[in-house]
Amino acid sequence: MIELKNIHRDFLVGEQKVHALDNINLSIVAGEYISIMGPSGSGKSTLLNLIGLLDSATAGTYLLNQQDVTALPDDKQAATRSKIIGFVFQAFHLIPRLTAADNIELPLMLAGMEPLQRSPLVNKALTEMDLSDRAHHRPDQLSGGQRQRVAIARATIMQPKILLADEPTGNLDQKSGQDVINILEQLNRQGITVIIVTHDSNIGGRATRQLKMVDGRIESDQPLSPACL
Repeated sequence: MIELKNIHRDFLVGEQKVHALDNINLSIVAGEYISIMGPSGSGKSTLLNLIGLLDSATAGTYLLNQQDVTALPDDKQAATRSKIIGFVFQAFHLIPRLTAADNIELPLMLAGMEPLQRSPLVNKALTEMDLSDRAHHRPDQLSGGQRQRVAIARATIMQPKILLADEPTGNLDQKSGQDVINILEQLNRQGITVIIVTHDSNIGGRATRQLKMVDGRIESDQPLSPACL
């Protein structure tokens, strides 16, 4: 499903070149549950953004479903993202003036779906995320856990094949964070490929495969035993 070959991502900081990703080679098959761990600045989020077509490689090749997406123009990147990839971020990134239902509905509107088709999908998502009684609340009227559940519903409303989560529990208390991880794992059991960046070793250890990054490189790539789940 995902194939990265000799991927480099360089940034200029002043006059100094920084190797955010340094010769990454990675294969991910459909349905995997992967955690990416490592210290701050190790390249975790850069790798996730590149997989999600929010960033582009300086060098190397990225194959997504056997299609070379390394140098897709912006419009085709956006079209590919909307069909295949969902995102969940630490900071939620909900639109403040929209209700929970409206935030969830937004990807369907952008895809051109008619209102009569959108409504049952949004209601189903609200029910599945235990948010039916918060449908008409704005983000500032929701708890952190509720906001993240809205974000997950929005990320999955288009039924993506891949769900990318960047520190999804970073702004949550322990119980809310556990609820979010349970939801992500349930989505993985339904067949969605889940890739999660986290600093939390307990969360990272729940995946079935773990990457550890240091200085823009994958230092280790190992399967995790069922005992870790």
